[in-house]
Amino acid sequence: MSPPQSFEEDLAFSKALHDHETERGGLLAKITSKDKEAFETVVNNYMGYWVEKDPIMESEEEKEARRSNYTNMTNSYYNIATDFYEYGWGESFHFCRFYPGENFYQAIARHEHYLAMQLNIKSGTKVLDVGCGVGGPAREICQFTGAHITGINNNDYQISRAIRSAAKMGLESKANFIKGNFMEMPFEDNTFDAVYAIEATCHAPKLEGVYDEVFRVLKPGGTFAFYEWCVTDKYDPNDPEHRRIVRGIEYADGIPELFKTSVALQSLKNVGFEVISAEDLASNDDAIPWYYPLEGDIGKAQCLWDYFSVFRMTHFGKFCTRSLVGALEKIGIAPAGSLQTHHVLETAGDCLVEGGKLGIFTPMYLMVGKKPE
Repeated sequence: MSPPQSFEEDLAFSKALHDHETERGGLLAKITSKDKEAFETVVNNYMGYWVEKDPIMESEEEKEARRSNYTNMTNSYYNIATDFYEYGWGESFHFCRFYPGENFYQAIARHEHYLAMQLNIKSGTKVLDVGCGVGGPAREICQFTGAHITGINNNDYQISRAIRSAAKMGLESKANFIKGNFMEMPFEDNTFDAVYAIEATCHAPKLEGVYDEVFRVLKPGGTFAFYEWCVTDKYDPNDPEHRRIVRGIEYADGIPELFKTSVALQSLKNVGFEVISAEDLASNDDAIPWYYPLEGDIGKAQCLWDYFSVFRMTHFGKFCTRSLVGALEKIGIAPAGSLQTHHVLETAGDCLVEGGKLGIFTPMYLMVGKKPE
């Protein structure tokens, strides 16, 4: 089975791989239901973009392959990672700040509400969610504000899950989700009152490309607010340890290249936005760091349910999941590549924690820009 090359082939491949029509609960039920040939194909396709581990040794051709095929690479990544994400994180695939006494899902929702406040979203506002995932933030912001949310996403499996979840919550008339490339959005100029993105535009090969598309579809006077993944000014590309960590984040999170906060901010200005604010929300003295769930530090859990969530990321929790997935793959119940996918996501967690502790990476560089009247 060959990797898909068009939207039509994407959809057919996704339906063969995931079975969009049947709702399955739990990670093991989902991964054991995958079409084995299709899953192995997509894992090999994704890994083919990461041949050389050290970016210094990588050829320009290998880098360009990721940039020019970013839609295929990112789509492949989420075809293998989405079920693991939902198992470990829920339906809102993003980080947030934490406060003492606040449980994980309260903190996640507050992070989304805070972004909605930056946009001054009200009931009836026409809003675009760029890179909407499985629609968790769109549904939360829709309920919080009463706005109409359109989510755009390049992954058919995630779109199918977003549509199904919105219908379950009775939000199908207030939240819709469509297939699309955020570098070439299928919308007319000046369509939306406001636009947001939550840790999604980092998948673009060039930030100006996606920011420019947002500028085009946003109405004059409209606001774009978003959390960007970036390396900070503390990142030293000549430091081998820094390079290893950042490369691990890129490789294990489906990102062609991470850019510095200064590059992201200048890119926003270059496409015509008036910058209202820019702030790294990860650069603070919070008692509970944004990466704590990935640390597996049960001592930082704020409620009983959080203990179960954090346990999955402890050494023992990861060992249990790894052993079970590996055993199921070995006896042929889970498709080949399942264990490799788990290893990739373990790398992601480890490198994100290391990057956070060193302060060389942020998943929440908040920028707010206004399109001139």
